Amino acid sequence: MLNNQQLSMLNAQLKRRNFIYRFFILIAFCLLFVSCSLQKKIALSAKENILNIPELRTAHIGISIYEPATGKYWYNYQSDKFFTPASNTKIFSCYAGMKYLGDSLTGLRYTENNNDIFIQPAGDPSLLHPDYKIQPVISFLQHSNKNIYIISNNWQENAWGMGWSWNDYTDDYMAERSALPVYGNTIKFVQTQTIEKIEELGNKPQTTIYTEPEINWKLNFNTDTGSSIFFAKRAISENIFTITEGKEKHKEIHIPFVTNGITSALELLKDTIGKEIKIKDKLPAPAPQFHAIHTQPADSLFKPMMHRSDNFFAEQTLLMVSNQLLGTMNDEKIIDTLLKTDLKDLPQKPNWADGSGLSRFNLFTPQDFVWILNKMQHEFSWKRISTIFPTGNEGTLTNYYTTDSSFIYAKTGSLTGVVALSGYLTTKKNKALIFSVLVNNHQTTGRAVRRAVEKYIQAIRENY
Repeated sequence: MLNNQQLSMLNAQLKRRNFIYRFFILIAFCLLFVSCSLQKKIALSAKENILNIPELRTAHIGISIYEPATGKYWYNYQSDKFFTPASNTKIFSCYAGMKYLGDSLTGLRYTENNNDIFIQPAGDPSLLHPDYKIQPVISFLQHSNKNIYIISNNWQENAWGMGWSWNDYTDDYMAERSALPVYGNTIKFVQTQTIEKIEELGNKPQTTIYTEPEINWKLNFNTDTGSSIFFAKRAISENIFTITEGKEKHKEIHIPFVTNGITSALELLKDTIGKEIKIKDKLPAPAPQFHAIHTQPADSLFKPMMHRSDNFFAEQTLLMVSNQLLGTMNDEKIIDTLLKTDLKDLPQKPNWADGSGLSRFNLFTPQDFVWILNKMQHEFSWKRISTIFPTGNEGTLTNYYTTDSSFIYAKTGSLTGVVALSGYLTTKKNKALIFSVLVNNHQTTGRAVRRAVEKYIQAIRENY
């Protein structure tokens, strides 16, 4: 039997344990209360700023707010439902490019013998692109005295992506994809007007129209001088352009050209390098070893891809990743490979159709975007991410999130009826969050939706 002293000690121990137990229960209850309170406040803000505003009551909306430090979602609203994400699709293409394209882009691969050079294109969109002044591939081709042959059997794609709107084919945001892109696969048309003084006629405007680069393709000029706008149209399947003069003193427009595989590129390259590149179906036996010519820093491609939402750069990025990993340029194959490997743990398996988000066949959830953004933070440095993603009042975020702009780094997305924003957010209480807001089927202006999303994100920033 226990004596009185032992009973007293045991009783004291039981009281302490009971106190500790109750203390932890209280802490857990407080945390749960705070968590529930937080979710309710964010949900109320979502209703006030997005869900219940008249312009968006009939829209489809998904929201996910996540705190990486705790691994907890602050708020989810239809976050496991699928939405058309528009250019938020570029986040996935950017991840693939950052992981697999290395520090610099591969412009082409080549092998040679005593008389000939055999080149294989790699999908690099920087070739003769006006954004890039240094052109290692051009220098290599110009300085060779050998016969040059090209083998493009690694191209297994179509010029347009699956589900693209075909009637946008003359718009600069829908340049064709190709194995050997040049000049961004667009032609720049320039109109300038000067005033010449002619004694008989007085001052008369003189209009000059030219292209960059110069082309030998057919140009038709519309003499309808009643038009106030300078524009050009192209036949859907041929490089035949119709140009209408406008009244602007200076205007530049970019029109995609028909790539015809690599045929158009070889036509344009001939004048630049001063020699002909001939097409071969296959390499001579035995199979030679290829060497790579590297061109641009990889991030010099990813940054404009994300800042100005460059569809062409995004498409070619995914194709270059395909070429790097599989030896062929094919969207379907590389997407399937990525979903089975790096992206196998996505919360919901997306329907991923292209590299840019032009296709309405793309379907992703808000949680998918939170997941990939979190993965990027684990695999790449914040310095790199914050350079590639635009912050407030930069790129496609220009005129948004202008106050203390560096609290947000995010990618926009826009199609008719679609507004998307996914990225990183730091609150005023220094909480680092990842968020995704996807809006589909709205019938108001894109600007009105973006302002509503901005108000919601700003509220989270201010209050938490």
